[in-house]
Amino acid sequence: MLRLASYDIVFQEIPGEVTLALNLSGCPNGCPGCHSPHLQEQAGEPLDERLFGGLLEIYAGSVTCVCFMGGDAEPGEVDRLAAFTRRVAGGRLKTGWYSGRQQLAGEIDPGNFDFIKLGPYVSRLGGLDSPQTNQRFYKIVGGRMEDITSVFRRMK
Repeated sequence: MLRLASYDIVFQEIPGEVTLALNLSGCPNGCPGCHSPHLQEQAGEPLDERLFGGLLEIYAGSVTCVCFMGGDAEPGEVDRLAAFTRRVAGGRLKTGWYSGRQQLAGEIDPGNFDFIKLGPYVSRLGGLDSPQTNQRFYKIVGGRMEDITSVFRRMK
């Protein structure tokens, strides 16, 4: 089960969107220099449809996107909640997933997302705004993943 460690409204993780970022704990990746090492522990409340639906009800009028930050230990659950977002919000909210995986997990249907970030954090290569980054940020268009990572360098 996914666990919600914290959440916040953010403005840079998904370009052009006001995003409800859900920080999920239990990250299995263990990236050296991790931005959020506390999310490697199992912490927070179980993120079920009741809790998540309540957050959507509270914030749906204030945000344009929901982004799952992590969840790599249970990508099928991330996918299920992204599909739930689509149903509950009736297409009014975009969905995103920040994954530290190198490749898209088999349990993920890209059609349930508008944006997906892939790649572990490698400090010497930098984050999405670095020209050397190994991470990739994709916009999902017609079920295809289009690499738009360069948009982060233009935001600097």
